Amino acid sequence: MVFKALASTTHGSFSFMERDLPPGGRRPPRHVHVGADEAFYVLRGEVTFSLDEETATRGAGSFVLVPGGVMHSFGNEGTETAGVLIVHAPAMDGYFRELHELWSDPDAAPTREQEMELMARHGMRPESAS
Repeated sequence: MVFKALASTTHGSFSFMERDLPPGGRRPPRHVHVGADEAFYVLRGEVTFSLDEETATRGAGSFVLVPGGVMHSFGNEGTETAGVLIVHAPAMDGYFRELHELWSDPDAAPTREQEMELMARHGMRPESAS
């Protein structure tokens, strides 16, 4: 994941990242952004998106908007690495920085409670907390 724009460069209005999704990689838990919109542009490969009760697989050149308040997740169910551009408005790069720190302990993965607390601090509500 490479950030192209950060809260510090956009006055917090949005963040912009390029991200590779390995086939069969870990999907984020279904969640809602309470006060943020998220948008995806598929650069290559295919990405499966779950928005509320709908699931669809989209290929290169596809744009998917996830308005705030929509339960969602995404992942690569294909056999090739997929690439996406992702915009969060307002910016959410702080969440991803803290998520990286949370997962950086080589001896122990974070607990579900730690992940849920981090999500909550950054305006996200996971499905199990609905």
